[in-house]
Amino acid sequence: MKITDFCLVFIVIFFPVFLIVGYHVQDQRNVRFTELKYVTALRTAVQDAGSMLNVNERQEFESGYGSAKFFKADKEQALDTFYHTLYANLGIEEDAAAQQVLDRYIPAVVVIDYDGYWVYAEEEYKGADGMAYAKHLWLPKKPYSYSDRAGNLVHFTLDNVVEAYQAGSGTWIKGLQRELGPTASIPLLQDGVRYEQVRRTTIVQAIEDDLANVINRHNEKAVRNGTSYVFTLPLISQEEWNNSIDDIGILAFIQGIPIGEQALNNYALGSGRLVKSTVIKAGVDHRTGIRYYSRGDCADDLDAAETFTSAKEAAANGYFEKPCTRAFEP
Repeated sequence: MKITDFCLVFIVIFFPVFLIVGYHVQDQRNVRFTELKYVTALRTAVQDAGSMLNVNERQEFESGYGSAKFFKADKEQALDTFYHTLYANLGIEEDAAAQQVLDRYIPAVVVIDYDGYWVYAEEEYKGADGMAYAKHLWLPKKPYSYSDRAGNLVHFTLDNVVEAYQAGSGTWIKGLQRELGPTASIPLLQDGVRYEQVRRTTIVQAIEDDLANVINRHNEKAVRNGTSYVFTLPLISQEEWNNSIDDIGILAFIQGIPIGEQALNNYALGSGRLVKSTVIKAGVDHRTGIRYYSRGDCADDLDAAETFTSAKEAAANGYFEKPCTRAFEP
């Protein structure tokens, strides 16, 4: 057989293979581009929404009033911002039909607040005509609650502030765990290390359990609507959970969108910590009687009487800057 014949046989056999491989490579590129587009849009939307969580109408709900992490999260404004940014980045801000389709692939949005959390999800209800309908709405706020065998109840927050019910005396107490511990009858409050471990575990477990239930209900509705994709709670690393419960924030999912032969399953976390300002505490040093102002942990020795937004403002009110050596202690 001549070499030209071999060439013809080679072309006849392998050209379709090269063509199919080329189509597959291009399809994979399109899939990656589409996936990146959705993931980027979701993350940007969550970041924008997170930045709106700490925009409060009343000053006493801003960071620094009793706690550096205390905010009254504006969940409505955050949710509006989330959807506005998401629709805009996907080019469907004027397309109501496309928005409704996309909403089917967002099983839940969670707002992590200072003393509890909200879940925004599709729920079924009966109308005045007795027919079953479904719409997205906020589920009731859930506290970060823990109870022990003795009947004690503890409501955690995102920091050291705690509210607890002492079953033995039938009384409620509220304050910093490290201050309540020595006199509290609840064992958990008496051990700072264990308290912090249980606090974090309780917050994460509560949100995960609630999300699992919401996504299971979403699956049931999806099956009735002809969707074959099985929605599941994505695996979120412990590091990401630790970051998410260090401050108020928002968590959102996009799942089941067909992309090529696959289905998109992604989530994003956004924090509300972006515009917090340092709080200046001022008061009398109980050891020297001198009026000082300081920041953060360095203010622990002060009988804090006032708070300021800047050192200049504190100095203008007759306070001296307190030397801080704690940062250099081993």
